[in-house]
Amino acid sequence: MKRIAINTGGGDAPGLNAVIHGAVHAAAAKGIEVCGVRDGFEGLLAPEKYADGGLVHLDRASVRNIAHLGGTILGTTNRENL
Repeated sequence: MKRIAINTGGGDAPGLNAVIHGAVHAAAAKGIEVCGVRDGFEGLLAPEKYADGGLVHLDRASVRNIAHLGGTILGTTNRENL
């Protein structure tokens, strides 16, 4: 395994950024690349909605100082908005 994706679909929750932070750091320690899916599955199903695509590269620098923030930096949805 060389790459994983994180998808925060199903609604917002206070600890999602801490989970993203932990997953990115754990993956980086094993040499695994991490991509984040924007707004639940919308980033996969409708990447044209986003100026730079539906996936965002996540590394240690991009998740620095997010663990204390509520919600999710990736966005989320609990329904189909297409």
